[in-house]
Amino acid sequence: MLSLTIQQKWINRKLVNRDTMFLAICLSRSTLAWNNSDECQYIKQSKVPTMHFQPSLPRLPIPKLEDTANRYLNAQRPILNNDQLNTTISYVNKFLSDEGLMLNKALLEENKKNKHTSYITEPWFDMYLKDRKPLPINYNPFLVFTQESSDNNQLVKITNLIVSSLRFMKSLRAGILEPEVYHLNPKKSDTELFRTITNLVPSSLSWYAAYLFKAFPLDMSQYHNLFNSTRLPELGKDRIYQNTSEKHIVVSRRGHFYAFNVLDEAGYIHPPKEIAACLKSILDDNRPINIHSVGVLTASERDFWCRARYHLIDIGNRDVLKKIDSALFMVNLDDDVMQDNKSKLIRNFLHSDAINRWFDKSFSIICTKDGYAGINFEHSWGDGVAVLRYFQDVKKDITEKPWFHPHDIENLKANNSDIHRIEFVLDTKAKGIIAEESKKYKQRTQNLAVDYLIIEGFGKNECKSFNVSPDAIMQLAFQLAFYMQEGHMVPTYESCSTAAFKHGRTETIRPVTLETKAVCSALTDKNSKLSTAEIKNMIVACSKAHSNLTKNAAMGQGFDRHLFALKNLCQRLNKPLPDIFKDKSYEYINHNILSTSTLSSSAVMAGGFGPVVDDGYGIGYMIQDKLLGSIVTSYQDKRSASDYIKNLDEAFKTINKVMLHK
Repeated sequence: MLSLTIQQKWINRKLVNRDTMFLAICLSRSTLAWNNSDECQYIKQSKVPTMHFQPSLPRLPIPKLEDTANRYLNAQRPILNNDQLNTTISYVNKFLSDEGLMLNKALLEENKKNKHTSYITEPWFDMYLKDRKPLPINYNPFLVFTQESSDNNQLVKITNLIVSSLRFMKSLRAGILEPEVYHLNPKKSDTELFRTITNLVPSSLSWYAAYLFKAFPLDMSQYHNLFNSTRLPELGKDRIYQNTSEKHIVVSRRGHFYAFNVLDEAGYIHPPKEIAACLKSILDDNRPINIHSVGVLTASERDFWCRARYHLIDIGNRDVLKKIDSALFMVNLDDDVMQDNKSKLIRNFLHSDAINRWFDKSFSIICTKDGYAGINFEHSWGDGVAVLRYFQDVKKDITEKPWFHPHDIENLKANNSDIHRIEFVLDTKAKGIIAEESKKYKQRTQNLAVDYLIIEGFGKNECKSFNVSPDAIMQLAFQLAFYMQEGHMVPTYESCSTAAFKHGRTETIRPVTLETKAVCSALTDKNSKLSTAEIKNMIVACSKAHSNLTKNAAMGQGFDRHLFALKNLCQRLNKPLPDIFKDKSYEYINHNILSTSTLSSSAVMAGGFGPVVDDGYGIGYMIQDKLLGSIVTSYQDKRSASDYIKNLDEAFKTINKVMLHK
């Protein structure tokens, strides 16, 4: 899912001179007329076609059953007592000698018949789409762009974000967006030579050519669902809907919805000043807040929203809903001012009051009155890799190539003629449903606690000087903070992308190891006789163990997805569930009290998500060269995010003190 940065000074040091560059580019761009040229219409013009590597991507491997069993037991050891562990071991041994063999054989056979995809794709989609919980907090994450220091006028910011998003979309659809590639050694592979050679190699062999450069192309199958896409509520299981023929966006403000075309009939992007004129008209609309905003219903339990939607269709809103569903993307213009209130900012982008949102859209661009901008995205269609690529490319484009400037506002006239007001037909029943759901949503969000932590002077550089993994240190700190708070280890989830494989999604890293447990025990035991040097060596060992887990997960060699697929197959075959899946310990390890995820980027100012279980913590984190940060969420009737943050602060200081020991 996400990483985060919280303050502007976290921006990559390479961007120090950005303001000067930004001003110079603005002046040059202001003299360049918008037209249908490639320079205006496309964000990227890659030598290598976007999907060039897709046909030759390796398939996501299915681990050996014995390896999965061993990894599963290793993850259980630090969180179970001896009696629980012995019971689980007996279930695992039975699974390995009986039902597991049959299920794994069936899974392998099914996988052979579906070489176009991965074994996890369909069950993982179903996992998301069948869940009936509301999307905000439970599933939809958010990301906030780093602020421009030169100008953050709302109209200027959102116009440029829309134009750059369209330029990204057109590049993607034209196949000229540069393929997503992980360069193990960028100096050797992120070069023109690499692009020239791999472009000459047929797509069916292109991955192997990249591999010779120690570069690893990533799956891009999710990218097409970024645009014209939405998640439709249906009874029992939702559906992803897409209509790529539409050329409009939908803009919401004060709970009112508007639509206007941003592409012409030939598919060219409308001039930025025309887009800005439409936005100005919306910003000038002085209608009061719509207390019966249908957007609130997208924050509801999914079956409830489905039934409410059926009612809306029955009373004459089919075309209105279709207009929203088929939009290229959603834009939310907020009247709120964030200033320096980070908690308010986090809440606004994570959940808000839902009046000015439509959480079903693949993503929504949100922009506040004072120019804080970011996205809230629906998670079923894809993962953080696709979203972050879009996010970073758009950020770079609005920084280096803004097409609309503050001085352009002077002679701008509002354009009402090209805007379609989306007016819902609402009867007494519909208004009552919206009012009731608004109350429920307010109660739910008021129960959510949000806090954050910034640790300066201790970051990636220092961790590397200690010869430890920065991510391992973060994960150790999360464990130590909880251990300080409650005195034991709990199931923990860390997201790891498997995008190196065709249709890969994610695998789970299980950061709770015997090594982390030993460190937590040593650092909290006042009677411990271990020296600081010994504990430091234990932290290094902890880092090595975590790095091995991360490597395995990235290569599709975790255990969570394999067991998930086997259980799913068993249910589809209507077979009795093996004891391993009925074991309380299996249920326990999947009840992730600590759910953690990172997407480190200098383009991201803040990002996070809600707890995945009622009594857990949602932890979005970032790792910068000289800074570490976390956003933590919890339900305050179960856990205290603020208490956890205090312990996390102490955990970082404790670990740093140990690592500084000579």
